[in-house]
Amino acid sequence: MIPRLTDGGEAVNEVFLLSEHQMKRIEPFFPLTHGVPRVDDRRVLSGIVYVIRNGLQWKDAPIAYGPQKTLYNRFIRWSRLGVFDWIFVALTEQAGRSKRPMIDATHLKAHRTAAFLLKKGLFPAISNAQKAV
Repeated sequence: MIPRLTDGGEAVNEVFLLSEHQMKRIEPFFPLTHGVPRVDDRRVLSGIVYVIRNGLQWKDAPIAYGPQKTLYNRFIRWSRLGVFDWIFVALTEQAGRSKRPMIDATHLKAHRTAAFLLKKGLFPAISNAQKAV
């Protein structure tokens, strides 16, 4: 854990970091650097996990993970490259589980337009089922 300073200057141990063992398991899937060395992968990836796990906006990430722009850019770039897909598939294969990775999302926020889309019939299977009841 990296202590982070609050506005009052006291240290708070709430920062999540991936372990060295976890990083060694997923490092082979990281894209190669081109010239300029990347910011610490462990810190940035831990920040991405922290933001997503806690349902935060990028701007609310603790400063211990580095600039929020770096977290966001790395997440977007690596998502488009399929890095996270490769990691999920490799980890499920190593665990001897299904090749279909699944993520549990027990808490999801729905945007206020979600109900509007349902009323407009953009999800006909759901809309028709509700009308039948």
